[in-house]
Amino acid sequence: MSRIGRMPITIPAGVDVTISGSTVTAKGPKGTLTRTVHRNMVITKDENTIIVARPNDSKLNKSLHGLTRTLVSNMVTGVNQGYSKELEVNGVGYRAAKQGKELVLNVGFSHQVVVPEIEGITIEVPTPNKVVISGPDKQKVGQFAAEIREVRPPEPYKGKGIKYVNEYIRRKEGKAGKAGK
Repeated sequence: MSRIGRMPITIPAGVDVTISGSTVTAKGPKGTLTRTVHRNMVITKDENTIIVARPNDSKLNKSLHGLTRTLVSNMVTGVNQGYSKELEVNGVGYRAAKQGKELVLNVGFSHQVVVPEIEGITIEVPTPNKVVISGPDKQKVGQFAAEIREVRPPEPYKGKGIKYVNEYIRRKEGKAGKAGK
């Protein structure tokens, strides 16, 4: 039995979950999320818990069990608390700013990079070198943060670029490290 799949999902106060067939919808203070899960998974809802079960122990159903439980759990958590990713902009003259619903990045190119805000995601720029991306959908938040980081990934010599706040950049020595030969 899947250790993750067999754990029940508790529904917090203020969150409404409806299950119709293989479609799960979660409504909460942060928004509404809908996901269609694999038709083999059996999802049942009690008063304040959701249980994901599998019909048999086939390899496909075993692999889907924990995945489905985690996806539904992430939906419930997302509409209740939401998810956020923090990015740091490092480099001389590198900065971020928000203009309307767009993120404007000055990251060493001859032009500004403009990233439009997508639906379901909010961008905040508390300081010129910090960007906070938040929203109820964990996958969308992570994907959008990765796309912003991809504009100028951190380089290993000076550490310039856009990185996650808790990311460690492995540093390298430059050409000066070979001196003395």
